[in-house]
Amino acid sequence: MTITETAPPRGAPGTTAADRLGVATRAGRLAVTSAGSGPPIVLLPANGRAAADFDAIRPRLAERHRTVALDWPAMGESPAPERPRAMSASLLADALEDALDALDIGPAILLGHSVGGFAAARLASRAPGRVRALVLVNSGGFARVGPLERLFCAVKGLPAVTGAVEGRFARFHTRCHNEHTARMLARVEAARRREGYAEAVGAVWRSFARPESDLRAAARAIQCETLLVWGARDPVIPRSAALFAQRAIPGARLTWLDTGHTPFAEAPGRFLEAVEPFLASVAALPRAA
Repeated sequence: MTITETAPPRGAPGTTAADRLGVATRAGRLAVTSAGSGPPIVLLPANGRAAADFDAIRPRLAERHRTVALDWPAMGESPAPERPRAMSASLLADALEDALDALDIGPAILLGHSVGGFAAARLASRAPGRVRALVLVNSGGFARVGPLERLFCAVKGLPAVTGAVEGRFARFHTRCHNEHTARMLARVEAARRREGYAEAVGAVWRSFARPESDLRAAARAIQCETLLVWGARDPVIPRSAALFAQRAIPGARLTWLDTGHTPFAEAPGRFLEAVEPFLASVAALPRAA
């Protein structure tokens, strides 16, 4: 894997020129920003979204942690991959592994949202020694996918559909509005016209109908401390997915917030109230030898 300096990402507070990197992965080159110092926490956005979504909480996290944020291919400041229609949730999970290798990040806390949560949880289930703790936010991989869900993934996965509706879809599942969500929705609206975006985002949607995207059996192999933070009014990933993950992941804790799909942008203060005590408890644990 290689690391190169890249153009400054927008919306990443507290970064310097040395903090902006490009990382080569199996999914294509990813833009990465690093801010703060301390134990690493890796921020993983949702499908079709950017690491800038975490701007509402990142300055506080960076007071005690080295925050490392990734943009998936064709999203945020990352370029489109060579084959955007070949994207999948599993390929993004592969890209996470490659990025951590390239950045030489040891056991880290992974904070993943939606498909970012899928990538984080898959790594924790497959390589427990690489993950210090998980914060899974309205995470993919734990919902039952039946015929209706497969049909939805197939239709939403059509590039023409994603390109036409992605902005309205983001507004639909955002239930609490503020300055942070306004910027988030503006980014989505702008991104849907970008080369490769609709193809890559649609391909990830289609992939969630495949067996490889189902983490329900693998969840029991997750050994690290895990906090589930769920927007209870999310119309995309059901409450049943959170309840299943809580039961399946040994010792997992679950906190509900009165938000839609993106609680850290919709209610950043309440999100931090839930997450910061968890992070403090993880910091107090002895590190594995």
